[in-house]
Amino acid sequence: MGVKRRALAGGVLALAATLLVGCGLESGGAVPLKVGPGSIQPVSELEGVRITVGSKDFTEQVILGYIIEFALSAAGADVRDLTNIQGSNSTRDAQLAGQIDVSYEYTGTGWVNYLGHEQPIPDSRAQFEAVRDEDLERNGMVWTDPAPMNNTYALATSRKTADATGVRTLSDYAALVQRDPGAATTCVETEFNVRQDGFPGMAAAYGFDPGRVERRVLQTGIIYQATADGSQCKFGEVFTTDGRIAALDLVVLEDDRQFFPKYNPALTMRDDFARDHPQVAEVMAPISAVLTNEAITELNRQVDVEGKDPAAVARQWLVDQGFVTTKT
Repeated sequence: MGVKRRALAGGVLALAATLLVGCGLESGGAVPLKVGPGSIQPVSELEGVRITVGSKDFTEQVILGYIIEFALSAAGADVRDLTNIQGSNSTRDAQLAGQIDVSYEYTGTGWVNYLGHEQPIPDSRAQFEAVRDEDLERNGMVWTDPAPMNNTYALATSRKTADATGVRTLSDYAALVQRDPGAATTCVETEFNVRQDGFPGMAAAYGFDPGRVERRVLQTGIIYQATADGSQCKFGEVFTTDGRIAALDLVVLEDDRQFFPKYNPALTMRDDFARDHPQVAEVMAPISAVLTNEAITELNRQVDVEGKDPAAVARQWLVDQGFVTTKT
């Protein structure tokens, strides 16, 4: 990176830090629930160490953020809560600027959105290793071993619409757009609408003009019901580990050209923080190892379908797994 680019990067980070402080992200709040040691025992090197945990603002990310918080609290750290930050880029900027110490990030987001690659790597492990190596070299970010869960993007539709249109794959969807774009009204959230690992990139990969599709930008949580009842959209963007897919009997379209990247979450930290506190990765490794699609989908379902509090859901899962105990 040349001098001018370094200066520009420094200016961008300084501006990001200023904006984040202005938004009240400079310190974070207290962890909402108490936990005691389970299989995670107090770690002397983490005793009293102030660690700020961040997450994005959708259900799964908030749950994952709380999982980190409770685990590190059980290990003895002084944990601060900065979950529920709006958008991937804001969360990433907060971490680069030092406002966040630890978060779960997705390998696909790192590869496409942060590192600027247009083509995903189909193999999950190869994708992770490529992100890990390049993000460390370019940005000083450390990625730990990823969880097996893969929360990738997808398009879904109601069973009624799938039966009426015969659309079961993204190639079928592309053909419908070409044949009858009015029948392909699609609801998306803001990021998916513009990201290269979202709708524009998907349209290019499947060979249709995205401008032919009537798209309605909605909040993520609204898209599922709107797609299920077909009132606002016939198709909708979904996350494949969302519990509302099964609850609403949505049909997920097969990504038959394997466009969407793998989105395995991995613990991410700045290099200086990771070197100072290697125990963080050690504490979190056994937790990441059991974060399967089935496990996280059930946690998401409890929040989005049953209306439970994400902090309570995250804590109870850790208790059920034996990692922590409840503490009043």
